[in-house]
Amino acid sequence: MDKRAYDIFSNINRGIRIKVIPGHFATRHSHVNYCVDMTEVKSGLHAAKAAAKLLSDSFASTPVDTIITLDRMKMVGAFIAEYLSHSHINLNQNIAVITPEITNDKLLLRDNFLPYVKNKRVLILTASVTTGKDVLNAVEGVRYYGGEAVGAATVFGADLRLGVPLVKIFSADVIPDYKSYAPVECPLCKSGVKVDAVVNSYGYSKI
Repeated sequence: MDKRAYDIFSNINRGIRIKVIPGHFATRHSHVNYCVDMTEVKSGLHAAKAAAKLLSDSFASTPVDTIITLDRMKMVGAFIAEYLSHSHINLNQNIAVITPEITNDKLLLRDNFLPYVKNKRVLILTASVTTGKDVLNAVEGVRYYGGEAVGAATVFGADLRLGVPLVKIFSADVIPDYKSYAPVECPLCKSGVKVDAVVNSYGYSKI
């Protein structure tokens, strides 16, 4: 792990933390001045379960038939489904948790997944929402396949209007100088600052 990394803990449950690394990082849609590492939340039993509890509490009054998980968030999604199935409105509901394919930024559902989205109420779960493009594409995809997107949940996110309720554990303002830029507008690139690493849902690879 990069020596510049430091931890930020949730104010509600200190069992949930993200690692933050300052620098210059390239993601699929943007360049950012911090890498936010959520490996523990995605992969650790206790952290995933704690994150799922916080997120599910915000949707306890929302009917949910299916959870679509992006960014390797399926473990968290499974725990959210479990918690929601105990809420009054979803009591004993057999909530599906699926991970669709993403092709050219478009959500693709094979025939075997269609019954879990068509005429269903769908919650979208992702690790981070900074530009909002992934969630917007997922909402568009859910509607295309005949479902209703009832909300989006994320671990780390900016305040964006996405057309559905967005719930996050960490707001982007927990990193006071966090910035996200379109690649062609990145001031770090224009200043000649080299990219430290390429970042995606699996982590980061130094350049």
